[in-house]
Amino acid sequence: MNSDGRSRRRELVEEAYNLQVKAGLTGAAQYGAFGLGSTIFAHRAWPTFRRQTLAFKGFLVSIITIYGLVSCADTALLSHENQQRRAENDLRREARIDLARRGLVATESQIMKWREEHNDEGSR
Repeated sequence: MNSDGRSRRRELVEEAYNLQVKAGLTGAAQYGAFGLGSTIFAHRAWPTFRRQTLAFKGFLVSIITIYGLVSCADTALLSHENQQRRAENDLRREARIDLARRGLVATESQIMKWREEHNDEGSR
């Protein structure tokens, strides 16, 4: 893989990382607010819950917040990967069809050449 391919790969990884961080922080804030609100409600509504220690109540809020962080970040990353996979499959399908029309077998090297040709045409 050439340095251009490596830099492109690094950009894709960085994009996925930033997307995951943003979704994780948003999920943690939303679920944390829900956990805090639920804990406050339970504290006011049930005397049994009111007798629990502050550490236990903080633990509950933390667990709910961490769940929100992990689940939202994971969902965002899986969605992003699925979108990238679909785009790559569509591009490869288009390359196979175009190469078949030319009478060529769609090998990996032919698909790479086709991709370079179409990147050159797109930049003009």
